[in-house]
Amino acid sequence: MIDTLLFDLDGTLLPLDTDEFINAYLKLIAKRMSKFFDPQYFIEHLLNSTMAMVNNLDPTKTNKEVFWENFVNIPIEREKLYFEVEEFYEKDFPTLKRVLKPNPLSYKVIQTSFNLGFEVVIATNPIFPECAVKERLRWINAENFPYKLITTYENMHYTKPHIQYYEEILTLIKKSPEQCLMIGNDAEEDLIARRLGIKTFLLKDFIINRKNNKIISDYIGSFHELLNLLLKLRGGTNIEHLR
Repeated sequence: MIDTLLFDLDGTLLPLDTDEFINAYLKLIAKRMSKFFDPQYFIEHLLNSTMAMVNNLDPTKTNKEVFWENFVNIPIEREKLYFEVEEFYEKDFPTLKRVLKPNPLSYKVIQTSFNLGFEVVIATNPIFPECAVKERLRWINAENFPYKLITTYENMHYTKPHIQYYEEILTLIKKSPEQCLMIGNDAEEDLIARRLGIKTFLLKDFIINRKNNKIISDYIGSFHELLNLLLKLRGGTNIEHLR
């Protein structure tokens, strides 16, 4: 029986266009670092280190460790760089809320999930620090719920779309695949959870399918249809137009 919900964040709980968000993020952090580096130079190093995280399958290194190990050849003291990054996430990052396309159902889905007795995991791609993930949850007033787990670059060793990411979540929360439902908007990164036997719900508001793969999901629908499904899983109303 499904008793645990895994929610993606960007494009799922956060109603926004992921590419727009990432582009705005890169411009903003490059602007912060422009007093030290050429913006394009910094972005190149940032993206290279991010790709190192994405490609890493070493279970002994967290994503954070991989990121900073690959952030090399930067002509600035590490302590000063760390300080600027912390300042960025504290003062600049919150302004990215402007890319949000507000939808009151984001909060309602989370609130309903807890009210129905589900355990909830924020299964966002863990390439950001915890402070950035919690800030994005704050944008939909959902930062204070008692989540079972929030995946961040500090506490995870893999990223999406690696199946090991979902295996690590199951280990950390001590759940079987059959107990879980993964809810996301990315046909590759989120639906790969099906390989483990995790049921999936593809939220269709901001679907990403970069490789134009055939979409195979247990459920596909809107926020309203997701709410219907959650109620049905708890013995409530029927599902409408999910398939």
